[in-house]
Amino acid sequence: MGRLDGEVALITGGASGLGRAIVDRFIDEGAKVAVFDKSEDRLNNLAATHGEKTVTIAGDVRSMADNEAAVQKCVDAFGKIDTAIGNAGIWDYSRSLDDLPTEQIEQSFDEVFGVNVKGYVNLAKACLPALVRSQGAMIFTVSNAGFYPNGGGPLYTASKHAVVGLIRQLAFELAPEVRVNGVAPGPIHTDLRGPQSLGMSDRAISSLNLPDVAGAAVPLGRVPATAEYAGAFVHFASRTDSAPSTGGVMMCDAGIGVRGIGVTSGGAHLREKYGV
Repeated sequence: MGRLDGEVALITGGASGLGRAIVDRFIDEGAKVAVFDKSEDRLNNLAATHGEKTVTIAGDVRSMADNEAAVQKCVDAFGKIDTAIGNAGIWDYSRSLDDLPTEQIEQSFDEVFGVNVKGYVNLAKACLPALVRSQGAMIFTVSNAGFYPNGGGPLYTASKHAVVGLIRQLAFELAPEVRVNGVAPGPIHTDLRGPQSLGMSDRAISSLNLPDVAGAAVPLGRVPATAEYAGAFVHFASRTDSAPSTGGVMMCDAGIGVRGIGVTSGGAHLREKYGV
């Protein structure tokens, strides 16, 4: 028995990376999933893998009409929506304010906030009637950059701080009918792309080789696999495991928030002490 048997989820940005890992895990837990993504090729690959357990929708999360079409296709296929997961996002590759060309700030700001924030607002609005009917849940992907500096540049960091505020506001507005929570992953070796306005749309975060570059810099000592982050989304979707939870963000940042000054962690000696 899966924790999500009989449940239906709609996931944006679900055809690759973290989103694909969430889709795979939700299906393993017994859910049916509608996947909304911009890549038709990846959606076709996902549909070939999961068959009737999924429906796919190609579109732009910045478009309310595309979000509404995704909701309608999900309801037509599966009869309801229990969980809406806003996951589609872009990263600014830590482009500093000083390095942002003045003439590109307006366009790049609109693009990053359009995908990372407006995309979530659109999903929430489009899914709201269905989620009220199902007494369901919204879950939004945040980031360690939603709480701490240097997880991105000013555009990405500000957008993820905005998502934290969105979660708290929607949790207030929609209680007690719909639970609203977030998951804040840390470093991920995935296909996360950058803004087209900054010439980064063909660049994937995997090109940075984060397992080697960032692994030693976090207290866990490694970069978790995308599949290891997916369980947090299952938790917030579960009607039993997270029944008391709304307005919260689960930190899954490999310990970024507890790094010491001058040292990564305080337990490096424990393996030797206990003979591990």
